[in-house]
Amino acid sequence: MNKIADKSSYLRNVHEILKKEWPCNRTVNIVCHGHSVPSGYFKTPVVDTFNSYPHLLHRELKVRYPDAVINIIVTAIGGESSDTGAERFEQDVLPYRPDIVTIDYALNDRNIGLEKACSSWSLMIERALSKDIKVILLTPTADLRSNLDDQDDLLNKHAKQICDLAAKYQTGLADNLSRFKRYIKNGGILEDLMSHVNHPNREGHELVTKEILEWFNL
Repeated sequence: MNKIADKSSYLRNVHEILKKEWPCNRTVNIVCHGHSVPSGYFKTPVVDTFNSYPHLLHRELKVRYPDAVINIIVTAIGGESSDTGAERFEQDVLPYRPDIVTIDYALNDRNIGLEKACSSWSLMIERALSKDIKVILLTPTADLRSNLDDQDDLLNKHAKQICDLAAKYQTGLADNLSRFKRYIKNGGILEDLMSHVNHPNREGHELVTKEILEWFNL
């Protein structure tokens, strides 16, 4: 039975590069691919770049790796689903020669269905892995219209499919939806994490950042 990648070793090579000092270091590129959430959309049409998880991730990584040259490159497009994201993966993501790619499309993939989403995610994963790029798949952040307690809710179904893909390809996984659910289970109010019906606010983006950063706890 396949499992997701081991957090203690999956990014070991990237970690070693990030620790190097000048003149032995090099630029490390991390591409955040997806829809409106990594794009930084808060309450549409406001794009709050500096409170979105790609920027927060950049800041946290610089605290951990002060001597590293890190580029966080956002190739996300608001309103896009993974089928279109897969179509432009070759021209918009791979030319950056990323060390790590994060993929975040599940909120919008409810519009194209599980089968088409699975095919699109698989294509992007396979293309990245063929170039020795580390991949971290992101389950969705919350949507106020979804019933997070109902396993038949489309958001939960897409989250499960993403977890299954992470296990199949043995990639990294940032299980954001589970983290949002834990927040609620521990007494939090979901609305406190949201800036819009389907966009997280700064606090929500901080949860995503923490989830991704677990892969850098080496």
